[in-house]
Amino acid sequence: MIPQISIGTQSFEKLRMTKCFYVDKTNFIKEWWERNDDVTLITRPRRFGKTLNLNMLNCFFSATFSQRGDLFEGLSIWNEEEY
Repeated sequence: MIPQISIGTQSFEKLRMTKCFYVDKTNFIKEWWERNDDVTLITRPRRFGKTLNLNMLNCFFSATFSQRGDLFEGLSIWNEEEY
């Protein structure tokens, strides 16, 4: 089955559950965590995935999604044993 392209979806959970096309940016979690910065400023043009990336971070770190490892299965962060 070919993944569908979902335009305008800002929910990481919804993208993963509906098997929509997703460019894997989960390596950002590792890079961001290892920098240990006090403040992170994410500047990108409109419609460039800022909200989706923040939603992905929420899914990764939130206690609400603590039992939802399936959302990250098969993505680059899944292969990182430390995380």
